[in-house]
Amino acid sequence: MLSNLKLSEKRQLKIEDGILVLLLAVSLGGIFITDFSPLDGYVYWMFITLVFTLLAILIAWLQDKEKNLDEFASIVKEQSLHWLSSLGCITGVFLLERTELLDALGSTLVIMLVLGLATILDGIRIGWRFSLVGLYLAASSIVIAYTDHFLIMSSLLAIAIIGITISIEIWLVKKGF
Repeated sequence: MLSNLKLSEKRQLKIEDGILVLLLAVSLGGIFITDFSPLDGYVYWMFITLVFTLLAILIAWLQDKEKNLDEFASIVKEQSLHWLSSLGCITGVFLLERTELLDALGSTLVIMLVLGLATILDGIRIGWRFSLVGLYLAASSIVIAYTDHFLIMSSLLAIAIIGITISIEIWLVKKGF
């Protein structure tokens, strides 16, 4: 029984690691798209908010299933409220852009910060890997504002996060966690 539990936990960690890599990849894709077309970037980030929502629900459901609780409806409600609120803020940024108080690039950076904050806060509930993606989005928005080489810097940051995550996983396995 204990070995089955360990096996199930390992499978869940692999799924969460895969989701981390996927979210970093789609975030980096959003940075590339936004670089070429801020308007397309806005649409992309709206869509990605939905992807983040679905993946957060999946992770929370897997954790709930692991604990043998049956609170899927509660998970969907909590996650939906969190991410709909985030989407509302992102829509507010778009409306500010329409009034020309923000330009397209500024709007995109604010959207990345909002999405980063939402992801960090959700990561507090569902796991540190999700928070890492939020930190990545927030850090990338700052990098974009300060350097012309943001595509390279954002790519290196994503690689570093993946490397740190793998290192932590190896360390945990060696320690027997």
